[in-house]
Amino acid sequence: MSPWGVAFALLAALVLLGLMTLWLWRPRRCAVGARTLPEAQGQDDTEVEDGDIVDHMSNRREPLPGGCRLICKPSALAQCLLRALRRSAALETGPRSWLSGPHLQTLCHFVLPVGPGPELAREYLQLTDDGLVALDWVVGPCARGRRVTNAGGLPAVLLVIPNAWGHLTRNVLGLCLLALERGYYPVIFHRRGHHGCPLVSPRLQPFGDPSDLKEAVTYIRFRHPTAPLFAVSEGSGSALLLSYLGECGSSSYVTGAACISPVLRCREWFEAGLPWAYERGFLLQQKIALSRYTTALEDTVDMDKLFKSRSLREFEETLFCHTKNFPISWDTYWDHNDPLRDVDEAAVPVLCICSADDPVCGPPDHTLPTELFHSNPYFFLLLSRHGGHCGFLRQEPMPAWSHEVILEYFRDLTEFFRAEERMKGLSRRRASFLGGRRRWGSLQKREVSPSSNLEIFSWKRSYTR
Repeated sequence: MSPWGVAFALLAALVLLGLMTLWLWRPRRCAVGARTLPEAQGQDDTEVEDGDIVDHMSNRREPLPGGCRLICKPSALAQCLLRALRRSAALETGPRSWLSGPHLQTLCHFVLPVGPGPELAREYLQLTDDGLVALDWVVGPCARGRRVTNAGGLPAVLLVIPNAWGHLTRNVLGLCLLALERGYYPVIFHRRGHHGCPLVSPRLQPFGDPSDLKEAVTYIRFRHPTAPLFAVSEGSGSALLLSYLGECGSSSYVTGAACISPVLRCREWFEAGLPWAYERGFLLQQKIALSRYTTALEDTVDMDKLFKSRSLREFEETLFCHTKNFPISWDTYWDHNDPLRDVDEAAVPVLCICSADDPVCGPPDHTLPTELFHSNPYFFLLLSRHGGHCGFLRQEPMPAWSHEVILEYFRDLTEFFRAEERMKGLSRRRASFLGGRRRWGSLQKREVSPSSNLEIFSWKRSYTR
C-alpha cells in the first residue's frame, strides 16, 4: 500500500473512533441565540417553535421549503432570490433518515471514498515568484443533452476552491460533475503543495492571502475572456474566496459567488478549537500533507515543533507566524488574513449556505456575523436546520442539495442581471424619446417601480470590460 493509502487508512480509523465518541456525546439541543433547536427526532418541520429558529435573524420572513431561511438586506435581488428559493425543489426534504445527524452528514462527506470522479486535465501555473499552483479542468464525462448556461453559447466557467487543508472531497467532485452536466466548465484551484501540486519554493499560501488566486483568475480570464465566471468555495476555503472578493472589489472578474459552510470568524474559530475528533483529523491530514516537504521547509519553519503541534492554532501559528526568516505576531497575521477585513469592498453577490447544526463551525449565533447579511446587500445567508458541515446530503442517491441550490442561484443571478440591463436600456431609450418632445403634465408624473417599497440599490456587474 502507498504511503498516502496508509495515511488515509489511519485517518479514517481515527475519525471512526471519534464518530463513536461523538455518537455517545451527541447533544440534544443546539443553542441559537435565546432559542433552542429541539431534537430532530419526532419534530415536524411545520411546527412554529421549531420553524421559528432564526426569526430573530431573518426579519420575520416567511420560511422557505425544508425549514430554511434567507437572511439578507431587502433589495430587488433579494426579492428575486426569495421567489426562486420558494419554487426550488432542491430545498424540499424527504422523510428523516439515518443521515439526518450532523456528525454523520459531516463524516460521510470527509471520510467516505470519493469513488469514480470526473475526468480532469491538470495545468500548472507558474506565479510571479516562481511558485506553482494547479488548475484541474473538468473535461468529462460529458453527458448527453448538456445544457448551455448563457445565451451566447459559451459555457460559463465555474471556479471551485476546496477547503484550506487541500483535501478534495466527494462533494466537491459531485458539484463539478453536476455543473458540467448543467453546461458549466468547472475548474478546481489547488494551492501550493496541495493535492499533488509540487512545492517548488519554500513558501506556502497563508489562510486568507489571495495573491495566488488573483494570478489564477487572470489566467482563466485570458483563456476564456468572454465567458462569465462564477466561484464556489467549500468550508475553510471560503476565507480565500472572500479575501479575494474583498481585495479586488469591482475588478474581481466574478459574476457571482457561493460559499458552502464558510468559516467567517476565522480567528475565533482557530482559538476556540474544534471538537476532539475533527481537530485531530484535520491536524493529522495537514501533517501528512506537509511531511513530504520537510526538507524544503526546514530552513524557514521549525518542522519538529510543527509536527508536535496539538491544535490547529498551534500548527497555523508555527507555520506562518513563528518563521525563522520573518516572524510576526498572531494579531498581525490575522490583520492580513481575516477574510472579512475588506468585506465592504466586495462588489459580487455572495450566497452563503450554512446549517444550524454544523459541528465544525459551531452554533450560528457565535460563528455567523449576521450583521453583515443584514447590512450588506451583496451578502445572502441561506440557513438550514440540518446539513452538518459541507454535508447537506439527501436520502436519495443524488448530489447534495446545496449543489442544486448554488447552480439555481447562479442561473437566477444571470437572469436578474440581464433583466436589469434590459430595463436600463429601455429607460435610456425612453429618456431620449421624451427629451425631444414637449413635456406634458401627464408625462411628468413619476413612475412607480414594482419594487418601490424596497431600498433603491444599483446592481453592477463586477467584472471589468
